[in-house]
Amino acid sequence: MAYEKGQIGNEILRAVRNELYMNLPYLDVPLCSLGIREDAGATLGMATDGMELVYNERWLKDRYLRSRRWVNRGYLHVILHCILRHIWKARGKDPVLWDIACDAAVEALLAELDYDCLAAGRYPLREKFLRECAGAMRVITAEGVYLHLLRKKGLTEEDKKSLWKTFHVDDHDYWTPRSRKQEQERQEQDERWEKISRQTQQNQGRGMTESGNGNAVIEQLNVELRENVDYRSFLRRFAAPKEVMKADPDSFDYIFYTYGLQLYGNMPLVEPRETREEKRIEDLIIAVDTSMSTNGDLVKAFLSCTYSILHSTETYTRKVNIHIIQCDNRVEADDAIHDLDDLKEYMSHFTLKGGHGTDFRPVFEYADEMVRRGEFRNLRGLIYFTDGMGHYPKKRPAYETAFVYLGKAPELFPAPPWAIRLELDLPDLYRAAEDDEELEDLIQWEDLPDM
Repeated sequence: MAYEKGQIGNEILRAVRNELYMNLPYLDVPLCSLGIREDAGATLGMATDGMELVYNERWLKDRYLRSRRWVNRGYLHVILHCILRHIWKARGKDPVLWDIACDAAVEALLAELDYDCLAAGRYPLREKFLRECAGAMRVITAEGVYLHLLRKKGLTEEDKKSLWKTFHVDDHDYWTPRSRKQEQERQEQDERWEKISRQTQQNQGRGMTESGNGNAVIEQLNVELRENVDYRSFLRRFAAPKEVMKADPDSFDYIFYTYGLQLYGNMPLVEPRETREEKRIEDLIIAVDTSMSTNGDLVKAFLSCTYSILHSTETYTRKVNIHIIQCDNRVEADDAIHDLDDLKEYMSHFTLKGGHGTDFRPVFEYADEMVRRGEFRNLRGLIYFTDGMGHYPKKRPAYETAFVYLGKAPELFPAPPWAIRLELDLPDLYRAAEDDEELEDLIQWEDLPDM
């Protein structure tokens, strides 16, 4: 019987998909979300662009004869890239480091899946690097590994090549769009895979009750899909309504406009409003914990990311009233910022003042006194950047309060129930700042300590 080109490869991958589905039923949707196509150009084996899984048939047949389990892992490896949306997060990153980071994150996840169909041999260099990553972050994610590599001192080109060979499974060249049409399709695929990821997250909870396997997948999805770590969206909640000089097309009624032109020839009855109401950040307090356990470079990174977000056109007015208060067990410094350009200058010369124990109460007492003196017109909130180990106030203030933790909030020192709590990792700050070229001079990511 004669087989057409690609027919054997398609049969192999369909068999692999069925075996994976029998073991991981909660991945049914993503496993069936890629088309299968033979492509001799996929010289490195398997690959995906988010729409299709492409493969080199000669390579696939050889691998399948050697180890069916390896092809199982390779197929799932490609699917996990899509579920975790690695393809669409590559923009602006070092391509070699991002490739290593994505493959390492997926392989760390696969190592946690105790299924016979995915069993693999031991690779000492791979295991050593993943142990190193596990010590630097709570959950091994592509962003976390990328930042870890970026900050890894003495990493040579030879080291990168060695890590790439250690973790390489699929061809990432297909991740790069080659035309404007592909770029538009890529954005649509990103939205599609985000929906698939959320559906998988829900299905996985049900699958876990039956099999008790796959905790790592749940953890990664929780990290990838959690909404409360979008620091940009979080900061916008402190914006207050403000009337700005800007046309408001939403409130414009075209019926009266065209009726006036019809009735009088060239005189509309109404014209667009010249002002509109937008939410802008003007009055804000940023408190910084300067106790012994606080690192000055981390504080600077946090303030720099905050500056980047405030400088976005949707949230800031050039004239602001931001007080940056440094406090350990007493208020050590209060720096008033009235122009965002001044904030950038302040950060370039920022020094941490303090170094004693932690007590959050003095900041709230100081802020209440400033409100009484009329130093704020409309204080929307106070953001307190801290490790969380200190004495919290018992009484809720008149303004909204948020405690931002870099890392996990300590369980022994729970924040009061009236306060907002936000846990950030370094990758979250990096993600918030990566599109801002100005921050390259302000934040030296490679100098930041492990958390």
